[in-house]
Amino acid sequence: MAQPRRYPIIFNPKARGQKGGRVLRFLMKHANRFALYATDHAGEARDLAAGFAARGEPVVIAAGGDGTLNEVVSGLAGSATVLGVLPAGTMNVFAREMGIPFDSLERAFVVIEAGHMLDIDLFEANGAPFVQMAGVGFDARVIEETTWEAKKMLGPLAYLLAAVKVLGEKPPTMEVVCADGRREVGFAVLAGNGSLYGGQFKFFRNADNRDSKLDVLVYKEAGYRLVLDSLRGLALGGIDLLESTSAFQTEAFTVHADREVPVEVDGEWLGRFKEVRFKETASRLRVIVPDGPLAGGFADSLRSLLQWPRRQPEFQSARTL
Repeated sequence: MAQPRRYPIIFNPKARGQKGGRVLRFLMKHANRFALYATDHAGEARDLAAGFAARGEPVVIAAGGDGTLNEVVSGLAGSATVLGVLPAGTMNVFAREMGIPFDSLERAFVVIEAGHMLDIDLFEANGAPFVQMAGVGFDARVIEETTWEAKKMLGPLAYLLAAVKVLGEKPPTMEVVCADGRREVGFAVLAGNGSLYGGQFKFFRNADNRDSKLDVLVYKEAGYRLVLDSLRGLALGGIDLLESTSAFQTEAFTVHADREVPVEVDGEWLGRFKEVRFKETASRLRVIVPDGPLAGGFADSLRSLLQWPRRQPEFQSARTL
């Protein structure tokens, strides 16, 4: 009898969602289906994924948080290799966006086994690919300030504590220049390929990750007003409805800052730049997603919010049908 094919799976054993060995136990349970590759330094997941793609591997699985996922995506960019996702991080924003079960590795693996594929847009910021979103200024500064140790100990709360510290800093001034000539000036910029930001929050309510456009938010206010306006916008049904924010769609744009500013892609700190160029990459990314209506939505968002931060997501066993 022919043995089932093994998927190359790239995972970060230090990711917070893998605490207690739950992910490792899942991987061992399905050891006959995986070829395991554990990373131990930044950039290794990208290099491993690029190697698999160069050898023509049909599917590569990223098991971890959004950082591991972003590295794997960077390695697969421009190739025909399909991305599979086993969410095991703190936020799992992209998995939520695509409707992949983010609280059950068993159910996420069922999605991979079904093999339904979708081609989505892949954008880049100064050459760094991202699938979900990117930020210039405030939110990237928060990520820069948040240590790995704090995330491991506090989870999402670590970002909130860092934000309180960053709010008192003098913000940079940025000019956004779009491909069609549109210009906007502000203190922070967010760009969404998908609709979600920070987990369950729909910052980019008109976003479509198959339309070759980014949804852009340019904040005209800084400091505490930026945060309060974001919360008010979410409560009203859209941050783009606020007068203090400019919202638009564009195929490409460039941010010019009055000094070097922090930049993040998919929730991972990229670096500091005075100029940041956003554009679509030459090819799309093929991802394995659920076949049918997207999982998640308001009910899952509310459930996740009510449970946080009292307990970790449960990696449940698949139910017998």
